[in-house]
Amino acid sequence: MQQLASCFQLCSNSPSLKRQETFQIHLSYSLPFCPFPLHIVLYIPSMHAQLRHQKTSFLKETKMGSLSLIVLLGSLMVVSAGNFNRDFEITWGDGRGKILNNDELLTLSLDHYSGSGFQSRNEYLFGKIDMQIKLVVGNSAGTVTAYYLRSDGAAWDEIDFEFLGNLSGEPYTVHTNVYSQGKGDKEQQFHLWFDPTHDFHTYSVLWNPQRIIFSVDGTPIREFKNLESIGVPFLKNQPMRIQSSLWNADDWATRGGLIKTDWSQAPFTASYRNFNAEACVWSSGKSSCSSSSPPRSNWFTQALDSAGHQKLKWVQNNHMIYNYCADTKRFPQGLPKECSVN
Repeated sequence: MQQLASCFQLCSNSPSLKRQETFQIHLSYSLPFCPFPLHIVLYIPSMHAQLRHQKTSFLKETKMGSLSLIVLLGSLMVVSAGNFNRDFEITWGDGRGKILNNDELLTLSLDHYSGSGFQSRNEYLFGKIDMQIKLVVGNSAGTVTAYYLRSDGAAWDEIDFEFLGNLSGEPYTVHTNVYSQGKGDKEQQFHLWFDPTHDFHTYSVLWNPQRIIFSVDGTPIREFKNLESIGVPFLKNQPMRIQSSLWNADDWATRGGLIKTDWSQAPFTASYRNFNAEACVWSSGKSSCSSSSPPRSNWFTQALDSAGHQKLKWVQNNHMIYNYCADTKRFPQGLPKECSVN
């Protein structure tokens, strides 16, 4: 047990923790049943036993020499706070992208001269990716905040969130798309049921061999299924990096380009926090997941349950503003094959 205890660091002297009256426990340990090191941060209120954020539920037993270690996390709330310096790199913007607050906050900014962007250090081949984003406030017309997964090469794969800015008081448009082997044309657009500039909200992509699900604050807004059986290409062979950028697109982003960017409002800023990835990491031509050692979390086989289907139907009935599968003028020779199922 001394081996395990040595992996814990109790940080009760941090000023920020004193203000919150919490203890912070760091655990970093390699376990035989995990394909990668386990990193857990637990924030424990000094007078309570409750822990915050994502709840995990599993019970595993492993051997450490003669010691039988029971790892019980079913009763714990695990905080998975992303470290942006560890997980991401600023790729362009000449200082307009910044990592702040002990690596827990990332901001991108756009001015008249340039936007900015970042990408993950890891590549992933399937995963559940969460990011909390606070979008550009005020008059954001003409700006686009893109958040997506993308592979390299001319025949790339991509899973795409784009947030199209608007005049103050007008709703953001959430633009989604799926590219396979360099071909997209699968757009669906939505207006959110809240103001995404007032606070952070969680934007998620679940990508497994059966489907891709786009979600906002846990509510599914779109599902793209694996329909290779009817000849629709699916994203399953190319590892992708998480990327995001803030840039000017006033030639098309707001009302088809009618509303231009008001540069007197610059700099425009989008903020990111609480990145979390339960995913298969691709490295040196291999995945951290394999057929002999598949992910133990349920995301790898997860599908929408009946409640999820009801939420998806509610969003699409009440908040969808464009669906390529309903655009018969765009596809006069017939809608794409997946439209009969998706």
